[in-house]
Amino acid sequence: MMNRMLKAGALALLAAAIAGLPVWLEAQTNQNPGALDQAAGEKKEAPAKKRAAGPFRGKLAAVDKAARTITVGKRTFRITSETKIFKGGAPATIEDAVVGERVTGGFRTAEGGRLNATKVTFGPKTEGKGAAKKADAKGGG
Repeated sequence: MMNRMLKAGALALLAAAIAGLPVWLEAQTNQNPGALDQAAGEKKEAPAKKRAAGPFRGKLAAVDKAARTITVGKRTFRITSETKIFKGGAPATIEDAVVGERVTGGFRTAEGGRLNATKVTFGPKTEGKGAAKKADAKGGG
């Protein structure tokens, strides 16, 4: 009889241990359930964008001389006092811009996501020293 009670007690303890195992494992992995949600939330937030810089080119869609902006495609670039502007290989101003003409340049992203033009060239590409050297190399000149 005592042997049966020991077996029954041992089985009861084993059953309780097995039943409590998932709770114990969850407690091991989720010591602070809110911490996982918070960590997941932090990862979902977009990291602060680095200041980007790069080239642009296309047709000039719009010019706002009062706001000192140009629109190329769907992007609008601000013309600042540091922007270098050229047309036909010579220095120019925003006043020389013609909607529909080709425009190339470079920009930097400023605070607030504004695109500041660093260099703008209006009109078609002009032949410079590089084009002359290529022509000489091909025997064209």
